[in-house]
Amino acid sequence: MARKRDYYEVLGLDRSAAGNDIKRAYRRLALKYHPDNYKGDKTEAEARFKELAEAYEVLSDPPKRQTYDRYGHEGLRGAGVHDFSSMGFGDIFSMFEDIFGGIGVRPSRPARTRGLDLETEVELTLEQVATGVDQTLEFERNDLCATCGGSGSRPGTTPERCATCGGYGHVQQQVQGFFGLSVRIISCPHCDGAGTIIKTPCRDCGASGRGRKKRVLTVHIPQGVHEGQVVRIRGEGEPNREGTNRGDLHAYVRIRPHPLLTRRDDDVFCQVPITFTQAALGAKVKVATLVGTEEIEIPPGSQNGDVITLKKRGLPNQRTRRLGDEHVQICIEVPRKLNKKQRELLHAFAQTEQTNLSPARKSFFEKLKEYFATEQK
Repeated sequence: MARKRDYYEVLGLDRSAAGNDIKRAYRRLALKYHPDNYKGDKTEAEARFKELAEAYEVLSDPPKRQTYDRYGHEGLRGAGVHDFSSMGFGDIFSMFEDIFGGIGVRPSRPARTRGLDLETEVELTLEQVATGVDQTLEFERNDLCATCGGSGSRPGTTPERCATCGGYGHVQQQVQGFFGLSVRIISCPHCDGAGTIIKTPCRDCGASGRGRKKRVLTVHIPQGVHEGQVVRIRGEGEPNREGTNRGDLHAYVRIRPHPLLTRRDDDVFCQVPITFTQAALGAKVKVATLVGTEEIEIPPGSQNGDVITLKKRGLPNQRTRRLGDEHVQICIEVPRKLNKKQRELLHAFAQTEQTNLSPARKSFFEKLKEYFATEQK
């Protein structure tokens, strides 16, 4: 367990310090380690602040100080010293409010929050992904009431300051703890933390200050986006309670399947069917690309599964803007039905294949012959 420091050391005082000296020292150091002022580690600031509060509570109370001077920390057990380690800054501020009056460290109004974020989807074609596109989005959101402007009060009236919390939105609550009463800060139960009370509600929104509204806007979707990627549109979400800060709109990208092309990262792939005569003799065929059709050359003797790469016909990389490639895979189709003339021609061609073997077939038959010769020995 860490050793407690001497309370006079904590406040930077000697043991003969007067009451006003103790108060001034605590005030100066508490301001230094206040979380809004301290530039260093916030955890360290909180620990030092609580240490200061404990030292001040003892040394500013004459009976407790007298006991501490005679017996030290051990003498204070059961003397009603608060357990500051379990308290927050707001609780400590409330206990010593007379010290901090007018210097800006009393519990402040609740921080204004952002409004709610919204989600929607935007569907794109692969061609739109390649170029980027301005897309129109339509959605509904809870927006400020058009009649009262979001105040919740009938036009011509204004919300009144809450008498319970004085407009701060929070109040102090005493809690009985192990060492006696302590104070904590809670949201005002009368105004629900708003700081104001609506006496004359708006007829259209019933004091909520909100109503459903349709929103239409145009959003630019950049090049190269991916399936499931989120495009954030700042400030197009719902407003917060005060109507001063909106959330964001998150548009999830969905990419419509392309009838001929598939995507893999920044490259696109397609398959082109050709006849076996085109594969054998070579041919020119048209293939689909992201900018239309393009004629490519099929080399003579092409094999099923061969790939022809079209440089820079793919999608732009989002970071580098460098274009990917398109990979065209050759698929050789074998006819299922032949007419009489086709059969005769193919039979004649088959006779020539025995004397004009391709390198792959020649190698295969030689290996097959060698294998059976070995097996017979």
